[in-house]
Amino acid sequence: MAEQSMEPGTGTPERAQRLKVFLVDDHAMFRAGVRAELGAHVEVVGEASTVAEAVARIAATGPDVVLLDVHMPDGGGRAVLDAMRRSHPQVKFLALSVSDAAEDVIGLIRAGARGYVTKTISPDELTDAIRRVADGDAVFSPRLAGFVLDAFAARPDAPVADPELDQLTNREREVLRLLARGYAYKEIAKELFISIKTVETHVSNVLRKLQMSNRYELSRWAADRRLV
Repeated sequence: MAEQSMEPGTGTPERAQRLKVFLVDDHAMFRAGVRAELGAHVEVVGEASTVAEAVARIAATGPDVVLLDVHMPDGGGRAVLDAMRRSHPQVKFLALSVSDAAEDVIGLIRAGARGYVTKTISPDELTDAIRRVADGDAVFSPRLAGFVLDAFAARPDAPVADPELDQLTNREREVLRLLARGYAYKEIAKELFISIKTVETHVSNVLRKLQMSNRYELSRWAADRRLV
């Protein structure tokens, strides 16, 4: 009977530790190269070249981590994240891109990605990044992290666009913020000097605009954006 290889220092069969990874990129040769490099370390359970294909196959394969290209002809990584994050919150996303633009990084992180690395990353570093993201860490390429920090230092008060938040009126944002802090409808009405019925209307509008079903989802969404 063949022996199973052990990961160093763990005493655990390497096969049992292999994470399930899905690749999303519109370049077939790049996907093939990533698959070849990672195949000995993780289980690549699928790949896709379009947003629609990615959404369907990620749902079908249930990977631990999705390696996600930022720019694709039909919407790119942001569109995949927007489609998947509520229906499959257990799946973690790591952006893998040629772009090191701050707006790309911030946009993907806001959308729900747990990290962002550039395609110059080595296979060993990418494998490590995948494992760290699967464990819940946030991962950035060192040079990229420095670039983003420099961008914020140069313009610390520069607003970052958030299409979802921008849908809400100022009053809806006020109601959302108080709701996320745990206020009851009656307390929100008193705080904002409006009727309980008006509070209910605002909450209903926010739920509809953000495509959520209850106040607990709203509270989590607001906390993720540090609105509380």
